[in-house]
Amino acid sequence: MAEKKVVNLVFGIKNCDTMKKAMTWLSDQGIAYEFIDYKKAGVAASHLPDWMARAGWETLLNTRGLMWKKLTDEERSAVDAAKAQHLMTQYPALIKRPVLDTGIDLLVGFKPEIYAEKLK
Repeated sequence: MAEKKVVNLVFGIKNCDTMKKAMTWLSDQGIAYEFIDYKKAGVAASHLPDWMARAGWETLLNTRGLMWKKLTDEERSAVDAAKAQHLMTQYPALIKRPVLDTGIDLLVGFKPEIYAEKLK
């Protein structure tokens, strides 16, 4: 029986500096991956429930980026899981990047030491 090859799926926005660092690191380590631009592919809404269950909305919601600062005070106030999911669906740039799904682990953000630990 053939062994199933694990495909690392990297979700994010192509011109993001952190995305570039993560993809360069993966390539330099010889780790295969498939990049999915979640703004262009429109996959955020279909993946968010799973990502939120696996990583938590607090981890996924990028409150330090430019998009967060552009939101109204009302949009930024009293955020809970439902509101976070709505905001991230409406504004995919609010999803912390990259989101790397190994099929086992869901890694949010790029930290070389965590990638090294989880992908070796």
